[in-house]
Order: sequence, then structure tokens, then C-alpha cells
Amino acid sequence: MNYNQILKEGENFLKKSNIKSPNLDTELILSKIINKKREELLLNSKNKLKNTDLKKFKSYLLRRYHKEPMAYILGYKHFWKHKFLTNKSVLIPRPDTELIVEETLKHLPIDKSKKILDVGTGSGCIVVSLIKERPKCAATAIDISRKALNVAKTNAKLHQVENKIKFINIDIDKYKSSNYDLIISNPPYINSIELNRLDDDIKLHEPKIALSGGFDGFRDIKKVIVVSKKLLKLNGKLIIEIGHKQKNQSVKILNENGYYINKISKDLAGKDRCIISTKL
Repeated sequence: MNYNQILKEGENFLKKSNIKSPNLDTELILSKIINKKREELLLNSKNKLKNTDLKKFKSYLLRRYHKEPMAYILGYKHFWKHKFLTNKSVLIPRPDTELIVEETLKHLPIDKSKKILDVGTGSGCIVVSLIKERPKCAATAIDISRKALNVAKTNAKLHQVENKIKFINIDIDKYKSSNYDLIISNPPYINSIELNRLDDDIKLHEPKIALSGGFDGFRDIKKVIVVSKKLLKLNGKLIIEIGHKQKNQSVKILNENGYYINKISKDLAGKDRCIISTKL
């Protein structure tokens, strides 16, 4: 079978499972198998695929048919300006989360050395992106998942910033080091009801520990806000991602804990997504 026939067959197969972008996903899977760019596939559409590669292609296609996210099948996801390794131990980096990077950089002068803490680092995409942009800063990244930290460490090494970030397997509740200039976090914030309504791609494959914010979705948001108060310097910044319906309650918790709200940023869909606050 040549590339053209394989792509057509793959696209039709994925359509049966109501995959949203069957054509693109099939092209990306074939690109991965033969290690060529998508453009090269289309330019060499009459080329034949080896039997061993065809078997591999079909096994990857079956994973996508069962709604496994492309980021896990391909093993990477683009975030900010870089490519990050991903597997089932970590939440897939999302474009909305780039807001944290964008807003945080405004509070990190390029010539200053600031002390940063990333709470629930996951793949490490936020902290690695920040340190790449602000090499004079030093960061600590914590996560309760050892497997997630292994992915984050690999990404730090891949982007040659492993000496600038200290990775610790710990819950923020038990973390005692303080005097941070800035704390960032994309905590789990989906409530129990919404968790069951998520797309199969997310619900069946991404780690629940990185998604579930407890019954009301505020368990981890509240924990990060309360504990960060002890870990931040006076006038230190807390920059946190929230669910799009969580602004009012999050602001209330922040105010009750002595934070000043600097700004609430909206995501690409115009929904409240990121709160920038200052410890008073």
C-alpha cells in the first residue's frame, strides 16, 4: 500500500469513531512512523510502506480509534515556544495554560534573579518555558506524582535547564521552604460532576489526579492559596489557573487570605482563566 491509500484508509477508520480531525491525525501518525514531515508524505504519496511500519501504523491508529489523545500517541506536545515530551503520567499541556507563562514573564525582569515555585508541575512545561526565557532565575518544581516528576525532569534536561530547576516529590501541604518571589500553579480544578462530562479523550486517558479538584473543584485551588501565603515573600506574586466559572469564589478565597487581585486574564475563548495576585 502507498501513503495515499494508507491515509485514506486510516481517515475512514477514525471517522467510524467520530474522531474530530481524522485526516490530520492519520497524517501525523504516519509521519511519526516513517519519521518524515507531513509535507513530505503528501509530496511522496505514491511511496510504499514497509510491512513492519504498516503494522505499527495500524496499532497507533487503533489507539486513536479508542480516543487516546494524539499527544500520548506522538509522545509530545507543543507548548509556548517548545516541544514537550508527554505520556499518560502527565496532563497534556494546553494553549490556555500559556497564559500563566505570558503573565508571569511580566513580573520577572530579564536582568533579575528571582526565586520561583511551580506547584503541581506535571510535564514541567510552565517552569521550563519560564526558565528558558529568564535564565537568571532559579526554580523549584513540586508534584505529588513521582511519575510526573520524571517526565518534568526529562523535559528540563531536553531543554538544558535541569541545573536551574530543583524537582521535589511532595504535596504543597508538607512543603516548608519559603521566601519565594513568585508562585505559579495550574492545580486540578474540575469538579466531580464536570469530570464525568469530559470528552472521552480526557476522561479515559489523562491522569485523574491532575484533573479532579474534588467535589466542588476548589480543593486544590484553596490549598495552593492558603499554603502559598506562608511560602511567599511580602509582595510576592501568586499566579494561578482556574476553571472558567471559578473567578468569584477564587477571588473570595484570595481576599480572605490577604491577597490583592492585580489582574484576571481571559483565555483564547474569552473565559476567565488566570488570576494574578499579590501577598500583602
